[in-house]
Amino acid sequence: MVRATNAVASHRRKKRLLKQAKGFVGDRKNHLRLTKDAVLRALAYNYRHRKEKKREFRSLWIVRIGAAAKINGMSYSKLICGLKKAKCELDRKVLADMAICDPHSFAAVAGRAKQALA
Repeated sequence: MVRATNAVASHRRKKRLLKQAKGFVGDRKNHLRLTKDAVLRALAYNYRHRKEKKREFRSLWIVRIGAAAKINGMSYSKLICGLKKAKCELDRKVLADMAICDPHSFAAVAGRAKQALA
């Protein structure tokens, strides 16, 4: 009896793996065992860094808001506390963008926060 190898499926698996390793350097792009390890590691780093990117952007926004708050004569924590008391629901991304692109409107928002604290 002829030995069945399921060649179509195994070729497809190998082809998919090698396609994911496109752009890798050296033996990692065309030797199956090395490619498999490299692709699995790359996928793990990809997942981890997608999560880290969100943290990094939030910290960048906080730094920008803090710098703009200092210009307007208050600390970051006082600004956020004042905005919460004033029931202002602007998130940090919007506040950071406002601090850079439109400082006058950020000053108005900071003024509202000062009034809510007083």
